[in-house]
Amino acid sequence: MFRHQGKSRTLSHNKKIASLLSFVAGVVNVVGFLSVKRLTTNVTGHFAFFIDEVFKFHFTESFIFFLFILFFFLGSFFSSLLVEIIAIKNDKFIFFIPTIIESVILITIAVTGNILIKNHANLIAYSLLFAMGLQNSLVTRISNAVVRTTHLTGLFTDLGIELSQLFFYKQADQQKKLISTIKLRLRIITFFFTGGLLGGIFYPFMSFYLLLLPSTMLIVGLFYDNLKFRVLSWKRN
Repeated sequence: MFRHQGKSRTLSHNKKIASLLSFVAGVVNVVGFLSVKRLTTNVTGHFAFFIDEVFKFHFTESFIFFLFILFFFLGSFFSSLLVEIIAIKNDKFIFFIPTIIESVILITIAVTGNILIKNHANLIAYSLLFAMGLQNSLVTRISNAVVRTTHLTGLFTDLGIELSQLFFYKQADQQKKLISTIKLRLRIITFFFTGGLLGGIFYPFMSFYLLLLPSTMLIVGLFYDNLKFRVLSWKRN
């Protein structure tokens, strides 16, 4: 799921990581919005608000929206930079460390969110945007840009294109490839929606502590992936 890259990566690997990370993004998206009234998994809306505030000459407010965009970008940049650095030294941990960092960020906000929200609500948004930028870059790198999990705009665009192509690409291999890709898109959308739905249901009861769920799932996913890799390696030997 995390380890396989390039030719060794299969559709099954992409399905697993898409399910896990889209669910994580769905939870984070709802928790971020319900707590600080900010979008924390993408920057499209923030860019529109940034431009709007600039034209209103509200430069303090526009700077805050600029920082939202910047922190998502920094998460993506840091993730890619970290992967390149780790790859030089020990590629066994190439995706382990960035995922652990994302988990630590989510755990930190889960524990401190109710304190930070009183005077530093934007810091919560910055942190979650950084974590989602990190995740988006990571899964893009792992899946060779097949999977993106933090926002749905591109997913629905690709889904619409691929559904229309079913009417024109009639060869069996083309149909099979299209259907498998469509299923992958629907899987991401479904798990994102499920994460968001559960976030909406449980946030009133758990508040920021709900972020402990996706952070735990990330850690469990890493150790499951590592254990499965070790078992397969043992069987081959």
